Amino acid sequence: MGYTITQKILMAHCGKKALKPGDFIDARIDLCLGNDITAPLAIREFERIGAKKVFNKNKIALIPDHFTPNKDMKSANQCKVLSQFASKHNIKHYYEVGRMGIEHVLLPELGLVLPGDVVIGADSHTCTYGALGAFSTGMGSTDLAAAFITGRCWFKVPESIKFVYKGKLNKWVGGKDLILHTIGDIGVDGALYSAMEFTGDTIRKLSMDDRFAMCNMAIEAGGKSGIVEPDAITEKYVKSRWASAAGKVNKRAHKLYRSDSDAKYKKIREYDVKKIEPQVSTPYLPSNAVAVSKLKKVSIDQSVIGSCTNGRISDLRVAAKILKNKKVKSSVRTIVIPATQQIYLDALKEGLVEIFIDSGAVVSTPTCGPCLGGHMGILGAGEVAVATTNRNFKGRMGDLTSKVYLSNPAVAAASAIKGRIAHPEEV
Repeated sequence: MGYTITQKILMAHCGKKALKPGDFIDARIDLCLGNDITAPLAIREFERIGAKKVFNKNKIALIPDHFTPNKDMKSANQCKVLSQFASKHNIKHYYEVGRMGIEHVLLPELGLVLPGDVVIGADSHTCTYGALGAFSTGMGSTDLAAAFITGRCWFKVPESIKFVYKGKLNKWVGGKDLILHTIGDIGVDGALYSAMEFTGDTIRKLSMDDRFAMCNMAIEAGGKSGIVEPDAITEKYVKSRWASAAGKVNKRAHKLYRSDSDAKYKKIREYDVKKIEPQVSTPYLPSNAVAVSKLKKVSIDQSVIGSCTNGRISDLRVAAKILKNKKVKSSVRTIVIPATQQIYLDALKEGLVEIFIDSGAVVSTPTCGPCLGGHMGILGAGEVAVATTNRNFKGRMGDLTSKVYLSNPAVAAASAIKGRIAHPEEV
């Protein structure tokens, strides 16, 4: 009997020689993640239980990235909980403002997640790391507290759905468009508690940044995880992390797993990507995906380029290519957020920050702020935003009467210029 990549990774972490979907397992965890919203809850449970020490100070990451830099006293006290816990238990991977970044971009950048790992995080977009060929998934804060103590977690082995993408991508189409189109096809519960396995010749040519964007949004289809089989592109990315000054100390053994040819899937869906143009998800669900050309009459008040989905350097390069020597419409607040300090620095060195500022945009320090209506871009009553974020639920970015349209960076930049949702070719 053949196994999927997800089953193989889980078998390696629970010591079993056979697994099937629906089995319950107790698995070893390679990395536990918490942020300034979810980790304080986990820490309180950790202390309420009376635990004296963490299972491994090197396998816990605490990233204050949602309401930081601290926007008020409440957020400051949340972050203080992380800081004190990290100090008390000598947590190696605690990253304060100045060193931090948006968690799901920072951890791969630092080489903390490797192919074949099992990673949990008290954040639903922990599924991002599946792009590296790891099994990664979101958990509740109490689950995180238990993992802090034991280094293990219970899972129900998910079924897998294979998504096969064929053909060459059209101009201005990337991973964000593929995943929005897919969610639009299957719905927000189309992959409920399933591992979404992305494959096909299109995926094999896709950059790591685009793979991260796809796996990041697996949760928006109800997925337990998203995953891409690791290949030469993956290995090159991993080795580049080790070559960096920050990543040298994190070099460790890893294994590349692949699905067997006779592995069983719940479903298999195929897509001809030549038929896909830049996508936009309309309020109030990511599954409301339509071609950008159908939305030319939607005026906007704000454009956000950033987040754990599209705040990487390749995303900023795309946006800068659109914005260079152009001005955003004076009525549109345009907010660009590099996802980590390193990405910010790279954008500065490449002249991207100058392009953004010259265009009339503002460039922020790394933060998740506007994505969840936290700060740095909250919408007022009736305001409309186009954003490269991952959710557009009612009230997600601010007032309950506001609206968010999800897009890729090229569409977000073009829309900022036109003052309405626009195809990149329009500018």
